[in-house]
Amino acid sequence: MADAKSEIDSDAEQNYSLNSNVDPKNMQELTIYNVQDKFQTMSDQIISRIDDMGTRIDDLEKSIADLMQQAGVEGQDK
Repeated sequence: MADAKSEIDSDAEQNYSLNSNVDPKNMQELTIYNVQDKFQTMSDQIISRIDDMGTRIDDLEKSIADLMQQAGVEGQDK
């Protein structure tokens, strides 16, 4: 009986992957679908924030380089 439940759980997870457009048929499938959807949304938000932070760091580095050039300081490698 435990093996059958594990098999059903595994099938539900495979059938309701992140790209699935199938409507869930029971509470367990709905829960799996909702968790995956929330995880995907959070992942997308994190990636967006990381990209934004990278852009801001690039802008900051450019501003620092411009200020150093205006001050007459040559760029020095570490």
